[in-house]
Amino acid sequence: MDEQFRGTFSSVYRSVHAELTRFFRKRLESQADAADLAQDAFAQWLGWRDRNGVEQPRAFLFHIARNLLRDHWRRQQRQGQIEPLEVIADTAALQPSPLERLDQQQRLRQLARALEDLPPRRREALILHRFEGLSQSQVAARMGISLSMVEKHIAAALLHCKQQLARETGMDQQ
Repeated sequence: MDEQFRGTFSSVYRSVHAELTRFFRKRLESQADAADLAQDAFAQWLGWRDRNGVEQPRAFLFHIARNLLRDHWRRQQRQGQIEPLEVIADTAALQPSPLERLDQQQRLRQLARALEDLPPRRREALILHRFEGLSQSQVAARMGISLSMVEKHIAAALLHCKQQLARETGMDQQ
């Protein structure tokens, strides 16, 4: 394990482990199972073939956590330890409500409008980095520009999107 990843992993573990454990405790009867599954989520990240390429570790860990939780419930159901209706109810609780889904869709449309307003090169840098998961140095190589210019494009694009979303939601903080 390289030093950079070790530092990232350690920092994320300190900041996310308790939250991940709470996530499992809310959904499981056993605190021991909750602690085990939280550890399993981090272990799966360590075993991930592209662990250094994970741009959003917290989101990645919670994605792993939801899958671990479903697997746990399935195992318990096969062993006859929980009823199928409990699994369905708990799985439904993980899904966003229709109102939350509508809010997400509206925010995505707002973000799409904000992205359309960006100059083409700035938009390209942001999309390559944030949506396609390329590192900033990979974006620089692909676009044929300096790393410093990529950083400037991304920072300006993020600021523009944040301001645009704030304006559209009536929460302009300027």
